[in-house]
Amino acid sequence: MASSPAVPKHLNFITGNKNKLAEVQAILAGVIELTNQNIDLVEIQGTVEEVTTDKARRAADAIQGPVLVEDTCLCFKAMNDLPGPYIKWFLLSLGPQNLHKMLSGFDDKSASAVCTFAYCEGPGHDPVLFQGRTEGKLVESRGSTVFGWDSCFEYEGLTYAEMEKAEKNKISHRGKALEKLKGWLAEQVQ
Repeated sequence: MASSPAVPKHLNFITGNKNKLAEVQAILAGVIELTNQNIDLVEIQGTVEEVTTDKARRAADAIQGPVLVEDTCLCFKAMNDLPGPYIKWFLLSLGPQNLHKMLSGFDDKSASAVCTFAYCEGPGHDPVLFQGRTEGKLVESRGSTVFGWDSCFEYEGLTYAEMEKAEKNKISHRGKALEKLKGWLAEQVQ
């Protein structure tokens, strides 16, 4: 991109997930104010980067302005990084209590949690991506099951669901991506 986009102080975060909104607002507090819009966007098939880039373009077109979008993946090493960006559908079908059964035939239970944010200045602009990754493993569900697959992704002995929110935000894939985004926003916000 030839020039850096100017980011408004108030930004639309395209999500219908209130837990995700609260987590992102907490991490970006003091840098930008987020409001959310729940827009049902078509999601293409592809890599997480392709999915997130396309989602950002569609969202910017839908609201005719600047947007922030996010896509989260859970990649199983034993399955060559599947389900990846399609984890949402596996989670909806199996629930967090049964997700670990996907790896029951494999010795390798390792997984990568990947979060990619995209900022798009508006229709016709190229999105800017920010990605974070946390290595862990898939385990039987432990802790609260109200936030996606947090109860079955373990990092250093605890599932995300067993961690305090502040602790999770420091080490999580979303927290890492948001730290990159936060640094960039601090330089860009009008």
